[in-house]
Amino acid sequence: MTDRPAKHSLTLHGHRTSVSLETAFWTGFCDIAKAQGVTINALAARIDAGRDADSGLASAIRIFVLNHYRGTQG
Repeated sequence: MTDRPAKHSLTLHGHRTSVSLETAFWTGFCDIAKAQGVTINALAARIDAGRDADSGLASAIRIFVLNHYRGTQG
């Protein structure tokens, strides 16, 4: 099964942006935010602050979600 990334809107530091994520990653990201009691925008800002300048936000979110479910972060 293939799932094409879909655009999702976020607000980071008062500016609108979007990320393209597959449904599984977006759902996982939203579930993690809910479990941590934070908004998706707050979680995205935290991920954004910790990512390398060379990596995109969508990739950083995917790695965050993967590591969270592996039990290695988040």
